[in-house]
Amino acid sequence: MDALDQHLAELGAALGPYRTVAARLAGWGAELARHLSRGGRLLVAGNGGSAAEAQHLAAELVGKLRDDRAPLSAIALTPDSAAVTAISNDYGYEEVFARQVRAHGRPGDVLLLLTTSGRSPNLVAAARAARECGMRTWAMTGAGASPVGDACDEVLRCPSPDSQVVQELQLVAVHVMCEYVDRTLSAVAAGPGQSGRTGMSRLVVVGDTLLDRDVDGAVRRIAPDAPAPVLDEEHVRERPGGAGLAALLAAADGHRVALVTALADDAAGARLCELLTAAGVEVHALPLPGATPEKVRLRAHGQVLLRLDRGGDPQPPGDAPPALLDVLRTATAILVSDYGRGVARHPAVRAALADATAPVVWDPHPKGPPPVPDARLVTPNLAEVCALSGDAGGGSSLTTAQRAGHLLRQRWRAGAVAVTCGGEGAVLCHAGPTPLVVPAPAVTVGDTCGAGDRFAVTAALALADGALVSEAVQQAVAAATTYVSAPPPVPRQATAAERIGADDAGRLVAEVRARHGTVVATGGCFDLLHAGHLATLRAARQLGDCLIVCLNSDASVRGLKGPDRPLTAEADRCRLLAALDCVDAVVVFDEPTPEAVLSWLRPDVWVKGGDYADGGPELPEADLVRRWGGQTVVVPYLDGRSTTRTIAAARAAAGSRR
Repeated sequence: MDALDQHLAELGAALGPYRTVAARLAGWGAELARHLSRGGRLLVAGNGGSAAEAQHLAAELVGKLRDDRAPLSAIALTPDSAAVTAISNDYGYEEVFARQVRAHGRPGDVLLLLTTSGRSPNLVAAARAARECGMRTWAMTGAGASPVGDACDEVLRCPSPDSQVVQELQLVAVHVMCEYVDRTLSAVAAGPGQSGRTGMSRLVVVGDTLLDRDVDGAVRRIAPDAPAPVLDEEHVRERPGGAGLAALLAAADGHRVALVTALADDAAGARLCELLTAAGVEVHALPLPGATPEKVRLRAHGQVLLRLDRGGDPQPPGDAPPALLDVLRTATAILVSDYGRGVARHPAVRAALADATAPVVWDPHPKGPPPVPDARLVTPNLAEVCALSGDAGGGSSLTTAQRAGHLLRQRWRAGAVAVTCGGEGAVLCHAGPTPLVVPAPAVTVGDTCGAGDRFAVTAALALADGALVSEAVQQAVAAATTYVSAPPPVPRQATAAERIGADDAGRLVAEVRARHGTVVATGGCFDLLHAGHLATLRAARQLGDCLIVCLNSDASVRGLKGPDRPLTAEADRCRLLAALDCVDAVVVFDEPTPEAVLSWLRPDVWVKGGDYADGGPELPEADLVRRWGGQTVVVPYLDGRSTTRTIAAARAAAGSRR
């Protein structure tokens, strides 16, 4: 066999298994189309031949694949020889892509890494930098696990050991993904009501949020003290569940999303705020007595061995701040994602929903309240519609959905009821006696968890964009089918160090509020703790019954101050602050701003020391703190004391001694 025949044989052998990536490429293409068409950005990088493919992909998106369309923002991180050589010279070749990612990447943007070996340190560093920036990370790699693939949210692996075949199939993947980009854009342009306004929609999701935690591992033995399998933990994944998942899906599509939910003052509530805020969701939380609900799944090889539920029986959430109710009045669309734990039953929230002018889509729960009258669309699944109507389910699923759906539509005085039937699509019951049956466009075999949220989110956004209910349901069925075939990525996971102090701070807040005390919080880097810091902290502590310091992590400080900061590691900064008699707790956050941790803590007073007074600009966190009725204040600071000046003086002194 000559070289050509051998190469073609190896390529052909890999093509068959490679067809299984079609759903992934369709999902990536559709997601890129939505994100890039709304002003988002794709960064793409690779080494050697993969660098050429990265430039090829950027050219296809900025230019065109076939038909003319608006240019899309895609930046290959390889063509700028000045930047590549300067960064390599000053920071080392390992940072050649990571530094560009930090310069160009924005929260929600996508980084795609192309590699044959999957071992390039500069690509691993780029993936980590993207995570720090709040970007989504994808990789196309060779066969098997690799450091690059492990560092990314999603990975598409080529089933071949030959690097040439890997590169050729990655080029095929680039073209196919661009095809799906163009198809998605064409479908949006041609679809009913799709005028391009969808990207500016303000979706407000209302409902119960819980923390989903999947603990994956391997079972290799039975416990010696009980007839039970022993799970060796290998990986933990955390993500918002319930209404939080619906909000996350909408935000991943590039929409402006607010979430009205209930969270307790505990570590799970803090983690949910962190995940949601990092994904771009604006969190408005009712105070939740007790604990934030959690569902922990112990899994081996994808099989659930045991599910542990935390949080106990649901308790009614506390009072709703005026800002939380105001967000419902400014919505373009409202989705009530009810999980039966009390948010949808809250009297003030229900009153605001009943008065809302935006279209309301209600995803009900058998343990929850009925939808408010005149909801535009209610979206129970087949099992829920039977439980809610009392229908025994005799006959086919179509007959049951039609019978029970019409009954509930009349009982609830809803505009329409769409009964979702899994792989069979949906049955829309509206004013006429004849239902509209919308079949699923393809048979899917993926994980259906979250498909109902995907359906409801898509329907709500379609109604906001002026679609008819029938059109909204058709779009929702298509979106749910795509979701089951290729679920979107979940937010990045934080390490345990990123949650230092969350448990202690949550318990402290609960204790202070139980005795009707005032919770005060302040924040900053606190690198090289000095007298100015101490003056601010002491002044802040005098304003209430406890002081919680929100401390920028090392990664956050580097993003704000540069690669040579902080001088003091976060563990030491935590200990120094906690040792002060005026500080009651310290919570570390990894983002550029303390928005996530503030949304969880909901302090009564947020304190900053500095020159914001005397007619200066309002503090950037002021609007956030007002959401729960909190107050933002400025306290005096000691003139001339600053970490930057201290470092500069030390360097100048060191230079003069040389």
